[in-house]
Amino acid sequence: MVDTTPLTQAVDHFADRLRAAPQSRLQRSAAGAALELARELARRAQAVEEPGTEPREMPDAGMFAVADQILVAAHDLALVLRSDDEVGEAVRLVEEARERAGV
Repeated sequence: MVDTTPLTQAVDHFADRLRAAPQSRLQRSAAGAALELARELARRAQAVEEPGTEPREMPDAGMFAVADQILVAAHDLALVLRSDDEVGEAVRLVEEARERAGV
């Protein structure tokens, strides 16, 4: 079994920062970067779970929901990751999104 702790920690940290961010920060960049990440993580999980099918797009549930959306998408992805390299790639995506979000 693959250790997904690094992914969980990175996503928890990002979600905490989003929840603490002021509304103005969420409106400027943070919510958009987080939603983009949630959608990418969900696409990756779906590609493993349902290969060859059209991925469903995670809906935009609003700027105050994006922290929960990245947590759900990361949890789904963590369940299907098969290698440390895949975990590392997911962590990299989270860290890049956090930097883009500015939180």
